[in-house]
Amino acid sequence: MDVIRVRVVSPPDITERVLAFLSGDPSVLNLVTQPGAARHPGGDAIACDVLTGAANEVLRALRALHLDERGSIVIEPVDMAFFGRDAKAGAQRMGVLTHAPVWEEVEARIRSLGTYAPSFYLYLVVAGLIGAVGIVTNSQILIVAAMVVGPEYGAIVSIALGIDQHDGNRIRQGLLALLRGFSLAIVVTFLFSLLIRACGFESDAFSLGVRPVSQLINTPNFFSFAVAGLAGVIGVVSLTEAKTSALLGVFISVTTIPAAADIAVSVAFTSWSEVRGSLVQLFVNIVVLIVMGTATLRCQRAIWRRVGARRDPSARR
Repeated sequence: MDVIRVRVVSPPDITERVLAFLSGDPSVLNLVTQPGAARHPGGDAIACDVLTGAANEVLRALRALHLDERGSIVIEPVDMAFFGRDAKAGAQRMGVLTHAPVWEEVEARIRSLGTYAPSFYLYLVVAGLIGAVGIVTNSQILIVAAMVVGPEYGAIVSIALGIDQHDGNRIRQGLLALLRGFSLAIVVTFLFSLLIRACGFESDAFSLGVRPVSQLINTPNFFSFAVAGLAGVIGVVSLTEAKTSALLGVFISVTTIPAAADIAVSVAFTSWSEVRGSLVQLFVNIVVLIVMGTATLRCQRAIWRRVGARRDPSARR
């Protein structure tokens, strides 16, 4: 049975209203209150478990009481729980809705990915350097490694959330982070590639123009759009359902970092046609990931709203 733990600090003047709502909701379990126990902020401590299928409605009602402004609301995942017959009956009445995403939790997860500490730029630079080595040595394994290291998907999905919520500041922050991060990665990788060329460290095949890895990256086609679109869908779905293995698959299926690395390597080796192809590849992947991520977020919200509207009213208060 899927549940989440909700901890609330309630100002004493609205605690009765909060308890009346929670105690009257059959999806709320294990309700515990400790009057005056909370500090920073001060108030009454309330804790309960909520069936996941009803969590969005419960959290919306708590926010309508301004608990997120006057007190606090904390959501915690529950890995395992055992409940009695009444709780199981409530979950059965909800049906498929028991697996609905908790949107507050999903958005918090995406917001955490959309933070741009110095390590964000460091990861991009390191990923670009690994990608450059993979290109000049024709090593597909290193290209995959560069994809996994790259943190750019966090910024991309954060932009998608910003578009979905009409949050211009989040969109600007994400776009600036991508612009600065990829620019820095390309510049550092270009200097590294110049060093490789000056020292003759590139593979013999690469020197002779046999560059299968580079050609795969800098030749955008229909499949570039298709893979980026599918990755955009799966990336958002994996975040809403907390499927880290699927999200890892997104990291190793799109060619953002390899394209940035190939731009730098191609400039260093004066392969101008490859520079143009890699620029297109990078742009296509980022744009398609953002567009498909935004569309998937909106579709998921609409689908789960429709499922919730069809649910038996007796499952709620």
